[in-house]
Amino acid sequence: MPAPRAQEAVTVSVFAQRFSATRRGARLARRLATHRMHLWGVPYGSPGSDTVTVVVAELAANAFLHGRVPGRDFELRLRYDRVEGVVRVEVSDTHPGRPELPDPLPEAAYAEDGRGLRLVQAVATRWGVAARTGPGKTVWAECVLG
Repeated sequence: MPAPRAQEAVTVSVFAQRFSATRRGARLARRLATHRMHLWGVPYGSPGSDTVTVVVAELAANAFLHGRVPGRDFELRLRYDRVEGVVRVEVSDTHPGRPELPDPLPEAAYAEDGRGLRLVQAVATRWGVAARTGPGKTVWAECVLG
């Protein structure tokens, strides 16, 4: 009988969930992301948890406000690499429009909208937009934890 092989430790955790493209869906995505981070050992209220929560909140709100297609959901995917200490947040929707940063003009700071991606840019290590299988796009951001 062969000797059992040692199993490698799991160092990457993934969470994926679809949500209705509504305010309620965006709020639920934020709350579940915070809870998932806690389950992965990143406590509520810690800088890492707060950063991921802000990114999820902004990207989920954008999926609802700007990426909504009637009858279609948006998807949240979190990928936590414990070795690298990086959480990748991906929010996919079915709208073909790609997000753009608002103008950096001072008066843009007082606009009613357009600040969400600036906030993501400020707290995430990097972010971008990628094509996805099927219609739409995936907006992603990576956050380095402490």
